[in-house]
Amino acid sequence: MATLAQQLEQLAGLGILVVAVALLSLSLLAWRRERDRRMLIVSVAYGLFAIHGFVVFAEYFVLEYGLLPFAQVELIEHASAFLVLFGLLAFFTAISRE
Repeated sequence: MATLAQQLEQLAGLGILVVAVALLSLSLLAWRRERDRRMLIVSVAYGLFAIHGFVVFAEYFVLEYGLLPFAQVELIEHASAFLVLFGLLAFFTAISRE
């Protein structure tokens, strides 16, 4: 049974995943319509956020079923924070290009 903190983290991961996938879909549609390179960069950023959300959400399922060792799961989950960093850099790149 997951603690309240773990349940909140998993719920936040699910929320990030759902919102990021929705925004990824919308930005990809905008990119297909406009063929603007900046929208493609924004789509990549949302994709990175979606992957991070999935990793955070799936962490406790992987641990519960023993699919990977605890240390490896924690390393993957903490390393996925770099996806957020790269997503933010992608957004900056998209808004600073002309």
